[in-house]
Parts: sequence; C-alpha cells; structure tokens
Amino acid sequence: MASRSADDDPRLGDVSEGTVLRAILARTAPASHTILGPGDDAAVLATPSGSVVATTDTLVHGPDFRLAWSSPYDLGWKSAAVNLADVAAMGARPTGLLVALAVPKDLRLSFVEQLSDGFRAACEALAPGCSVIGGDLTVSEVLMIAVTALGDLEGRAAVTRSGARAGDTVAIAGEVGLSARGLGVLFGRFRDGETPVPVDHEQLLPGERAAVTAQLRPSPPIGLGVAAAVAGATAMMDVSDGLALDAGRMASASDVTIDFDRDALGDDLDRALAGGEDHALLATFPPGVLPSGFRAIGTVREPGAEGVLCDGEAVDAAGWDPYRDWDAAAG
Repeated sequence: MASRSADDDPRLGDVSEGTVLRAILARTAPASHTILGPGDDAAVLATPSGSVVATTDTLVHGPDFRLAWSSPYDLGWKSAAVNLADVAAMGARPTGLLVALAVPKDLRLSFVEQLSDGFRAACEALAPGCSVIGGDLTVSEVLMIAVTALGDLEGRAAVTRSGARAGDTVAIAGEVGLSARGLGVLFGRFRDGETPVPVDHEQLLPGERAAVTAQLRPSPPIGLGVAAAVAGATAMMDVSDGLALDAGRMASASDVTIDFDRDALGDDLDRALAGGEDHALLATFPPGVLPSGFRAIGTVREPGAEGVLCDGEAVDAAGWDPYRDWDAAAG
C-alpha cells in the first residue's frame, strides 16, 4: 500500500481513533492461528498445544530509540523483532502480536501506517504466520510502543534459562556485538552536540551499514528457537542486554558457571561481551549436539565463585541495564 501524499497526511490529533485503527488494520495480515482477528473486544487465537508463551516489551522514545535515527518502518520492525526473539528463546513458534501505541498528537497518520508496514514485514520475514492481532491506542507526550507477543510450544516443554548442566556446550545463533557497533556509529557520527541528526546511509561504509541496520532493524534467528528445542537444548535465552550480562542470568538460574572461548567471540571481545540488542539466541546443548545455525562459543562448568568466565578468567557482567544506564541513554 502506497504512503500518503503530503497533502493527505493529517496529524493524529486531527483524526478519530477509528481512522487510525482502520489505517493500521489495512496493513495487517491474518495470523495463521487466528480464530477471531482485530475488530472485537479481544482476538481469539488457537492454541493447538494447550500452552501459550507470552512476553512483552516496551520501546520508549529517548532511552530505547531516537526518531532522528529510526524511520517509522524501522520502529515497527524492531518492535516486532525484539518480542519475537523472546518467544523463540522459549522454544516456541510466534503466533500473534498485541500492539499498544501511545502517540503524540502532532505525529502524522502516515507515521502509524509506516509503523504498521514495519510490523507486517518483520513478521513475514522472521516469523511467517504471525501477525498483529489487536492492541490499543492512546495519546502521550512521548512516543511509546508496547508489544505483547504470543507463541505456541507445539506440545514441547518450554526451554528455560535454568536447565544448563555442567558439560553442556554453550552455543549462539546470530550476531554478538554488531548492534553495539551500530549504536557506536550513530552516537559517534550522527549527532550535533547532544542532538541526534538523521542518518545519511550514503556516508556509511559497508561494514558500518550492516552494523547500523543491526541496531535499527535487527533480524534475530527466530526459527532457530524451535530448532534448538527440537534438538534438545537444555537452556536458552534471548541476548538483549549483552552476552556477559545475559549469560550471568542463565548461569545463576541454572546454578552453573559459563566459560566462553575467547577465540569464538571475534576480534572485539569487549563489544561481544557487553554489547546488547543483537537478540541472538544463547543456548546450551548436551555434548555432541549442535543444531545447524548454532556455533559453539564455550562450555558449561560446575558452579564456582564467578558465574561467567572467558578462557577461565572472570568476566565483568557488563551490559545494558535500563535503570543503571538511564542517564547515558537519555543523553
């Protein structure tokens, strides 16, 4: 569907909620598990396995994204992707998204349309059969996008953070540190003082372009969550806050130590360990099991004084903490 022309693009404060809803729903696709889609008080979704995985995540302008750097399409894509990754990390197949938008009145209707296009494109590319099935609209001084993602375990038990065992292989699917590199490019080159300025992608080298894309429009390996569960993953989680910090959470939940192999983490160890928002899948597997798409990056060991090691040396649990890092994000 084509974008609106400049002459036919009203501010959200000048149209009704029904107009905004119709614009959004015109851009959504039916989810494969939908019994009753958008339009009623609630959607009805089939749950063939009888178990539902549910997760939610909120993106707020300022600490989570900057409108100067992210297009509405990017925001829709990223909001979908980060939630789909959490469903995949449980070993489930995503089935539907509920989207709540709090939007400033001065935004244009085309913004919401392009945001919806991003949601649809992300679902089609990363989790076919999943779609936006409902949500809520309200107004706010600050743009906020809250997404609840639902998934089906298809008869399997959920893969949690707490099942890693000594002797397991630690493996990853997806990138680590690439999104952090992209954020560094944005903060380093696309600011006028403290003010973000629009990204000129023509100024970016190919490697920088890939990193910025990983930050603004991540593509986590959603389908590999089911593959890991089928292969017998003992523990799994989405790496959203940094590999070291998230691995520490897995180690604590499982009462083990995770020891990374330095050579498996690339040329920039600090960025690989501390960089967040790649939304890779960190998993542990029994010895001899490593499904396609995952690569070994370490070993699970008996619990010790430190939860996370790298080549046997203690690792600082650096990463993204929205409370600890609030000032940095807002700057």
